Amino acid sequence: MPTYVMLTKLTTWGRKTVKERPERIKEVNKEVEAMGARIRAQYALLGPYDFVNILDAPDDITISRVAVELGARGTLETMTMSAITLNDFIAGLHQK
Repeated sequence: MPTYVMLTKLTTWGRKTVKERPERIKEVNKEVEAMGARIRAQYALLGPYDFVNILDAPDDITISRVAVELGARGTLETMTMSAITLNDFIAGLHQK
């Protein structure tokens, strides 16, 4: 299953929600999994992004739906990137 890296920034509304109900983060994780993606790892960050999430999803359409659904709520902004394992990357360089 393809792997994706999703960087997220909380909006003002999102920061208020997390401050008042930090457990909401885990509730959203369950909603993401119900949309067909699997969260492999999640970290809170210091810097321009608030969280980094490593997800598996069956395809680009599924992860796009997750990103649009989360962004439409108004609590966060996402940047999602496809990730390739180092072994697959190296193997692909040797293909002709």
